[in-house]
Amino acid sequence: MEFNRRIYRLSSRNYSAETIAVTFAKTSRSPEPFDQIAAELNEEKSTEFSEKWIVGYGHSSVAEHAVLHLALENVSRLAIETIEGNRLASYTEKSTRYQEWDKTAFVIPPEIHHSPFAKKYQQRMTALFESYAEILEALLPWGQANTERKPNESEKLWLNRARVKAVDVARFVLPTASMANVGLTINARALEYAIRKMLSSDLMEVRMIGEEVKKVAMQELPTLVKYADPIAYLPELSHYSRAAAKKVVPREGEHFQLVSCDQNGENQILAALLYRFGNSGYAENLDYVEGLSEAERSNLVDKLFENVGKFDIPMRELEYANLSFDLIMDQGAYFEFKRHRMMTQTVQDFGISHGYAVPLAITEAGVEAKYRQSMDDIAALYTEIAEWNPQVAAYVLPNAFNRRVICQCNLRSLFHFIKLRSAGNAHFSIRRVAYAMLELIRPHYPLFAEKILVNDANSSQELEKQYFTNVSEMPKLN
Repeated sequence: MEFNRRIYRLSSRNYSAETIAVTFAKTSRSPEPFDQIAAELNEEKSTEFSEKWIVGYGHSSVAEHAVLHLALENVSRLAIETIEGNRLASYTEKSTRYQEWDKTAFVIPPEIHHSPFAKKYQQRMTALFESYAEILEALLPWGQANTERKPNESEKLWLNRARVKAVDVARFVLPTASMANVGLTINARALEYAIRKMLSSDLMEVRMIGEEVKKVAMQELPTLVKYADPIAYLPELSHYSRAAAKKVVPREGEHFQLVSCDQNGENQILAALLYRFGNSGYAENLDYVEGLSEAERSNLVDKLFENVGKFDIPMRELEYANLSFDLIMDQGAYFEFKRHRMMTQTVQDFGISHGYAVPLAITEAGVEAKYRQSMDDIAALYTEIAEWNPQVAAYVLPNAFNRRVICQCNLRSLFHFIKLRSAGNAHFSIRRVAYAMLELIRPHYPLFAEKILVNDANSSQELEKQYFTNVSEMPKLN
């Protein structure tokens, strides 16, 4: 028999996602080419195989070959946090940095519809979006004054760049109830778990989205997601943990804290790298590295990064050093932070206990009083609703309010995060977070930290001074 290499597509135009998954699964027991296997399948046979091998025998990895592209429109940004809370998926969403929001584009949670807060919610949210429009209008001259016109740049292009700068600041006023669109690409195995999490949410909107996503997905995946049900243990776990957490007394602290790190992380990375290219055991390589002088280890790190380009991904061995951070950042920054799903992140419920940020541009544009009044009014509404349902109350909170999150990551993923989020075109809120994390690791990993941002004199303190009037203003509650 003659064997020739073949590389080709199994197109979703010709086969359903579930049929493609079954085709790849059958190759483990069939010597036939993929296209021949696929040609012999139909929906009934694919369903029968999926029921037996994927559902019945638990061969769930097969479901990873079935990929869906889902479009979700006019869902709240609070709901998007759950939708995007899956590591093995890809997302693109409507950006608050570049788009202006319509004053009616906010979700009224189902819980609120028939509650005593329905009228006040509608009134306060309408007033908040009116404030957003007024503050954005006031920021436009500020944006123009702070946007230098490039040589030969048309007035239209310059005005648009200035407008984007204003929109970038006005986003602090937008609440998590703001409607947004998100595109989701995900495989069936991850989708099943995503649906289960949505169906288990504290928020009715998210549960309803989970039901709709399941219904839509079953049109393409009639077997692979049909058993996606709520996670039974979550309600009791949530209830017990919330009660237990109330016994913990909070203390004042820094916004950015390094909770833990592998103290021998740099040596572990170098030992693992030598291990890859040598034939000695890990212990011998670690002993060798630890026996080197500081200058020798520095020279070794220099050599490792000598030819690494700006867009190159650093060596995988950086994953042998792990760190944990406890961070407080504004909600706008957190919405970008959460996209870094190679981290393990645990976020607290969104509330008002950490105050809100006041961008310096708001002060310079002459609308600080209007901005603060909006924050105080919304904080008062949040407090009323939170006494009844704190999870639902979070819908009203703007991006300005601070959020607390603990994350664990390895040095490789931290390299990616800091380089991406410290860039000049990144939002100043997330840039402040990136620089703060870099500053926290420098004393522990000096050799590798200097390779993340070479010759960069910025700091989180400088960014705070440059872009904020206050990073944690406490609301005034009447």
